[in-house]
Amino acid sequence: MDAHRGDALVVGAGIAGLIAALKLAPAKVTVLCKTRLGKGAATEWAQGGIAAAIGKDDSPRLHAIDTQRAGAGINDRKIVEILTRDAPARVEELLELGAAFDRTEAGELALGREAAHQRRRIVKAGGDATGHEILKTLIEAVRGHSSIEIAEDVTAADLIVDDGRVAGVAAVDNSSGARVAFRAGAVVLATGGMGRLYRYTTNPVEATGDGIAMAARAGALLADMEFVQFHPTALAIGRDPMPLVTEAVRGEGATLVNDLGERFMLAIHPDAELAPRDVVARAIFEQQQRGRTVGLCGSTTIGDKFPQDFPTVFGFCAGAGIDPRVQNIPVAPAAHYHMGGIAVDEWGRTSLENLWACGETSATGVHGANRLASNSLLEALVYGSRVASDIANAAPRQRNERATKPSRQRHAPRRNPRTSAAQALSDVRNVMYSNVGLVRNQAGLREALARIEELGAQFGEAGSELRNLLVVGRLIAEAALARRESRGSHYRSDFPQSDEAFAKRSFTRLRSVA
Repeated sequence: MDAHRGDALVVGAGIAGLIAALKLAPAKVTVLCKTRLGKGAATEWAQGGIAAAIGKDDSPRLHAIDTQRAGAGINDRKIVEILTRDAPARVEELLELGAAFDRTEAGELALGREAAHQRRRIVKAGGDATGHEILKTLIEAVRGHSSIEIAEDVTAADLIVDDGRVAGVAAVDNSSGARVAFRAGAVVLATGGMGRLYRYTTNPVEATGDGIAMAARAGALLADMEFVQFHPTALAIGRDPMPLVTEAVRGEGATLVNDLGERFMLAIHPDAELAPRDVVARAIFEQQQRGRTVGLCGSTTIGDKFPQDFPTVFGFCAGAGIDPRVQNIPVAPAAHYHMGGIAVDEWGRTSLENLWACGETSATGVHGANRLASNSLLEALVYGSRVASDIANAAPRQRNERATKPSRQRHAPRRNPRTSAAQALSDVRNVMYSNVGLVRNQAGLREALARIEELGAQFGEAGSELRNLLVVGRLIAEAALARRESRGSHYRSDFPQSDEAFAKRSFTRLRSVA
């Protein structure tokens, strides 16, 4: 096995990984990119923007209040304070790097509003192309550092653990199939989310929960795995993944109506279309369960401004033969963001020695049970920066437990020749959306776990992405089964009310699997 060595190894080349690598320079940093740089990262697809209290009528305190309200009472308050306090400075740093954010005629940053925000605080670029602009800016900055090496088309497979300490990553060169070991003095997981686990998702196909699965197999502590956010308004035109219709469209006045012309959100929440995402998503799902279809109507509130204000959404619609200036946009809920992941502290330190995590693959506790809109790019910036600072400053490692080497037990291969890996992937995506999706109950969760266990026995050593999805799917279903209440994005039809006994974060570890 070929081996590469460096001062730091960053696994993932989205916003979290790139900002961490950039701030670790001039240390010798290697960034592992699953595809070509700039492709496959959810950052590229982010439409909404970055939440930051920079308006004259705003403050980090108000931003924190909104974040905690959306999180349904289980956010880590200390982490929320760090996020909202650091937000303006992180936006300023992007501006200094050359990010071209939208501005008013007076030259000030143009601030948008999204659901559950009491102020206009969303910094955007290109109307609805914020992620693209940020990723482009960070790639240009990273390429300007000779100390940062980008290893493209390399898939991380497992953590390398030596004497209870993470020492690197075992990976596969996608072009040759050769196994490669990347060793470093510090390892950062920034591999993004796990949206590919669900039949309907807004995430790129590369979002297969790799970082969570690798850390779990190595014995890392995980947190909040049951909390999966479904975006209410994915464009329902039969594409996989589903294009996103940014929350900002509703922020600018677009309303949700069913095929009978009924604006149903008015009777569900006082904020109507700007209610928290879990409320809106379940309301649309309920309409679908009744046999109704749902559309987003912006013809009177946005109208002719659609091409200019929301060019990405307008382009997706035009490609499907829909003119949102005069027609409703067909929408449906889709898996969008995972609040859970690898448990980390305020510096991104995991429970494993020499391993940090940031971005969606981590669970800082900042989002609680339901992420506030446009706090995802912000969290990646803030905690990617903090991880780099912690590594650079060699901060003392205060952890409660030492790491253990990953289990090497294997399931006995009981392959069913009638089930291919492609069919297994389809099966797990279907069962996750149906049984571990917007509405859950004990019977459905147990059914999902049984199917995941069956597929794990057959495909535990198949392609790493399927292996990782099965691990993460199992962890989410188990956590959802254990939380016998409804809170935020987690809704149990057999326990429809919140229970104070569960008004806390959840923590777990993976039981031995392949």
